[in-house]
Amino acid sequence: MSQKRFYFFGILLITSGFFAGACLAQDYGKTLEIGASAPDFSLPGVDGKTYTLKDFSKSPLFAVVFSCNHCPTAQAYEERMRQLAADYGAKGLALIAISSNDPLAVRLDELGYTDLGDTFEDMQLRAKEMDYNFPYLYDGETQAVAKAYGPVATPHIFIFDSQRKLRYQGRIDDVEKPTATPKNTDARNAIEALLAKQPVPVPATKTFGCSLKWADKRHSVDDEKKGWAKEPVAVELIDEAGIRKLIKNDSDKLRLINVWATWCGPCVTEFPDFMTMHHMYRNRDFEFVSISADSPDKRDKVLKFLTGKLASNPNYLINFEDKYKLIEAIDPNWQGALPYTILVEPGGKIVYAKQGPIDPYQMRKAIVENRYMGRYY
Repeated sequence: MSQKRFYFFGILLITSGFFAGACLAQDYGKTLEIGASAPDFSLPGVDGKTYTLKDFSKSPLFAVVFSCNHCPTAQAYEERMRQLAADYGAKGLALIAISSNDPLAVRLDELGYTDLGDTFEDMQLRAKEMDYNFPYLYDGETQAVAKAYGPVATPHIFIFDSQRKLRYQGRIDDVEKPTATPKNTDARNAIEALLAKQPVPVPATKTFGCSLKWADKRHSVDDEKKGWAKEPVAVELIDEAGIRKLIKNDSDKLRLINVWATWCGPCVTEFPDFMTMHHMYRNRDFEFVSISADSPDKRDKVLKFLTGKLASNPNYLINFEDKYKLIEAIDPNWQGALPYTILVEPGGKIVYAKQGPIDPYQMRKAIVENRYMGRYY
């Protein structure tokens, strides 16, 4: 994979002729060559400490994994990173992970396999959830360390000897899915060789994963939002039979249903969280559906609210006044307070139900860890 990104400006036609554009390259930092010295760094860790290269000087071997929260490949390797630290920590390996992604450059549609983004706060949550046994550092502020090391994807591991000379860089192994057995355990082979004072058999490999999210990609986030504003928003009337059909879920998608109303304060407050999930997961086997419990004559008011929230998902408004019929049609276990949210698998099995406001993180986690979704390819 090239270490440079190329932007082709094409051919610009003008009345007097034309200008042939060229490929312009922006250099994000060439990948360190084997034998190069480890660049120094000073980065905050999720544990509140600041780490530098010198902090690991007592360890015979030093490994840096450029990773992140959101990438499905990075998530697929989290346990293997923990295992490397556990298996070789007592033997002299100091392993750290660095996230260099600019969180403001990550589009929501790039978060389809995760419950967390790449902010420092989200990194703290991930480290706690996964019980990381290695320092997890944040480089997203300046991305200077990524530019110095030159990772091309997440995850990308760099392994240095006692003199902090690079002896291996590339993939951890050759199988993404953690349930499969790799044929080539390149990182382990390199560590074993270095511990035995032997040459690394394969010093460099290609990597597979998500590209780093550089700060100059922030414009794509703005472009994404502009695209949402162009999507049509509609609200349809629905009867009891229609609601029961939604709950039955004859589709092949995991369906998140939120019952709300314009007069319900908590409903209005949390609705943007559902829009975030809609934009995160809609390109997968997932669908967000809203059902308004407003009176049928409030259709214009409901539509105005939904339009303001860019709610291009399926939206419904009950065409009857009896709210108790709504309760029975949605879920007999529902006691009737708004908002009410359920997660329904294909075939109609309700696997999550919450009366009152949701916890957005726990909701995203329930979605991405559902058997119809998953964290990796």
